[in-house]
Order: sequence, then structure tokens, then C-alpha cells
Amino acid sequence: MKRATGIAILCLSMFTVAAVGQQVDVAFGLGGVAATAANNAGSGYSPQSVGGGVFPAFSGDVLFRKNFGVNAEIAWRAGQNHYTFLANEPFRPLFYDFNAIWVSKLEKRASVELMGGVGAENVRFYQTFLTCGYTGCTNYTSESHFMGHFGGGVRLYVFGNMFVRPEAHLYLIHNNYDFSGPWAVRYGASVGYTLGGR
Repeated sequence: MKRATGIAILCLSMFTVAAVGQQVDVAFGLGGVAATAANNAGSGYSPQSVGGGVFPAFSGDVLFRKNFGVNAEIAWRAGQNHYTFLANEPFRPLFYDFNAIWVSKLEKRASVELMGGVGAENVRFYQTFLTCGYTGCTNYTSESHFMGHFGGGVRLYVFGNMFVRPEAHLYLIHNNYDFSGPWAVRYGASVGYTLGGR
């Protein structure tokens, strides 16, 4: 119930912003993550890559000024991977970030977007037992690392305000010693919709 209320409030605020003349974009996509291979682990890094697998992603932005605004994104690995360095323990990485975004029209049906900001890599390591606390019980422990984020894409408007966006994102992850290196690249494509003028 709380999640449905939160989603309803988010949707209502996006429509309100769009109604007062601002541009709001929402998108869902699929992609992959590439990172340093396990056998090329840097000094002090574990021989386990954070890359591989399919990553669904949600993103949204609000343009306050003509071409500038704010953006938020979240992407996670659809299936669990196995952390071979720790007795094949299942894990799932999740990336989220908050950015400044710049969008510029290339032509009537195409726009380019560039963004940069900060966020975190959150990795869930799954266990065979439950850990209980004040907020409930889980079957995983989490570890988070601060990261910088740079990304971009090209919006191709295929029908009215609906767009397809090929995109790429670079994550620079601080203290990512559980994995083979301090960076990851997410690439893929999203389908989205623009509310308000473009």
C-alpha cells in the first residue's frame, strides 16, 4: 500500500509539473553492464566482475530551464550472479544516481541528452538464512559504495511524444574492492514518453 501511494504521488507531481509548462520525461529500458574482467582484477581488488547479465532500468527527468534540469535513474541486475570468491554466494548489484541533465534538439524528431551526477552502487549478498531487525526480516546483507556518474543518449521520437533512446552510462565507484575494478559501464536502450512541450 505504501509503495502504491508513493507511485501515485510521484505520477501526480510529474503531471503537475508538465501542466505548468515544464518538460517531464519518463523511461524504462534494458541493457547490460561491462566492467573489468575477473582475471584482470587490479591490485587490492577481488577477482570478481560486477558486469554481465541483463539490467532493467527506470529513469525520469524534469527540465526546469529550456535545456537544463534534473534526472534520477535506477538499474539492477535482473537475475542473481554468483560471487565465486566467497564460496559461490549469490549477489545482485543495483545502481542509482541523481544528475544534472542537458537536452538539446538535433532535429524535429531527435534530441541528444548528456548528464552527470552522483549516486551509489548497492550490492545485495544473499544468504540461506533470515536476518531480522527493527524494520523486518531479509535474506541478504547490503553493501553500498559512493559513485560518480556520467551518461548520455539520443532520443528518437518514433510516434508523437514516445521515444526510443540508445544510451550509455559510466559509473566510477569508490572503494569497489568487492569487485575487480573501480568502474562499470551500463549500455542499452530505453522506451520513454515526454510530458509537456519539447
